[in-house]
Amino acid sequence: MSTPITAQAWTFADTWVEEGDVLRRARERSEDLGVEPVSPAAAATLRLLAAAISAQAIVEVGTGAGVSGAALLAGMTHGGVLTSIDIEAEGQRAARETFTDLGHSPSRSRLIAGRALDVLPRMSDGAYDLVVVDGDRAEYPAIVTQAKRLLRIGGLVVLCGMLGPTGMADPSQRDIDTTALRDAAAMIENDDDWVPALMTVGSGLLVALLARRSEGV
Repeated sequence: MSTPITAQAWTFADTWVEEGDVLRRARERSEDLGVEPVSPAAAATLRLLAAAISAQAIVEVGTGAGVSGAALLAGMTHGGVLTSIDIEAEGQRAARETFTDLGHSPSRSRLIAGRALDVLPRMSDGAYDLVVVDGDRAEYPAIVTQAKRLLRIGGLVVLCGMLGPTGMADPSQRDIDTTALRDAAAMIENDDDWVPALMTVGSGLLVALLARRSEGV
């Protein structure tokens, strides 16, 4: 077993990729709106994943003020489209401003105000390269089911917040949200169609590649 990194090293890694003024303002808007954005390291990881698979179509659950969406737009292919779903229209207005300030055309993002489990079932099968989930933790298991349908073979799902204060690592935590995180992780871990990894980035990212889609799924 490798030696765990120190808190100092973790903090250094989490802020190693420097963010500009626009994203700093987006983080301030997030605080004003009462939403917690992904960390700088998690944002950098999202950008890397989008770039690694040349993502053209991404679904994001949980728009916030646009911090994670900005990272995804930066990583995906030129002309790719981000679809971001959130029940808070005010946050989506802030996200739109963030994307505009970064120079992205309005045609690059489709912001949908609504509950994810009402919107996702209406979206096309196998049409997306990446699904990023940072919304209501209790909905994660149902969203994993939707993500498997939405993704192309070779696409990725990313579940955020898996190891945070209400994350699944603490066995004493048995609240609804933590139980849902464990259930979502178990769904992926026990399904041979997925190739997963749990990453200690930010508040924890579970990343899984859809290697195949079993018949009847």
